[in-house]
Order: sequence, then C-alpha cells, then structure tokens
Amino acid sequence: MTYWRLHYHLVFSTLNRLPTLTPEREKLFYTILYRKAKELEVIIHAVGNVEDHVHLVLSIPPKLSVADCVRHLKGASAHAINLMPGNTEKFAWQRGYGALSIGDRSLTTVMEYAAKQKERHRENRVLAVYERDDEE
Repeated sequence: MTYWRLHYHLVFSTLNRLPTLTPEREKLFYTILYRKAKELEVIIHAVGNVEDHVHLVLSIPPKLSVADCVRHLKGASAHAINLMPGNTEKFAWQRGYGALSIGDRSLTTVMEYAAKQKERHRENRVLAVYERDDEE
C-alpha cells in the first residue's frame, strides 16, 4: 500500500460567475460530489460554496492528477444538474480552476475557510489568495 498526504484547496466557478448554483442545484451538487469522490477514492475534508463558486478541500490519491479530479467532479455535477427535473436553464462550470497545495499543519484552517463560505462572503471576510480560480 502506498503512503500519501496530498491535500489541495480547489476553487471553481459557475460559467461567467453567474449566481446559478441555486439551493436546489446545490443540494444535488453535494450528492454528486460525494458520490464521485468516493468512486475516485478522493477524500473530501470540507466543501463550501456561494451562488457563483465552490471551495473544496480534498486529498487526491497520487494515481489521479489534480486536473483529472477536477474534470470528473465538474463534469459529473454539471451533467446531473442539467438532468434535474424541471431544470430550464443550462448549468455549466467556467473553464479552469484554482488549486493550492496544503500542508498538514494548515489543513484545519483551510477546511474551516472552505466550510464557512456563505458566512465569510456575507461578512466580506474572504482572503483573495483563496478565492482565485484564474490567472488574472
């Protein structure tokens, strides 16, 4: 068995950063996210979101690249959301993502940051380095 400790903070956004991750879609997103992560053997430590982007704190096994992990998570969730009964508006994720590696000592702090996204955005207590998902 291989020993690994590969933690990441991932951020990805809805297409054009539109507020399309509604509460109904959010619920399905979380269901699909956890199902797909289990299938990929990815460990989810924390997830948080607002209407236009998502934060994930994950441990990704070395057999899977970060890019492939993101591709699978975004693809499976967008596909499921678009198949929701009564869904009339196409849902899509924006191209690209933000990925930061996390050491063991920072893991708990970053998990708390990700999990409290709604609160942090409401109170305007976001950290720019953790919000980036493009090269700006």
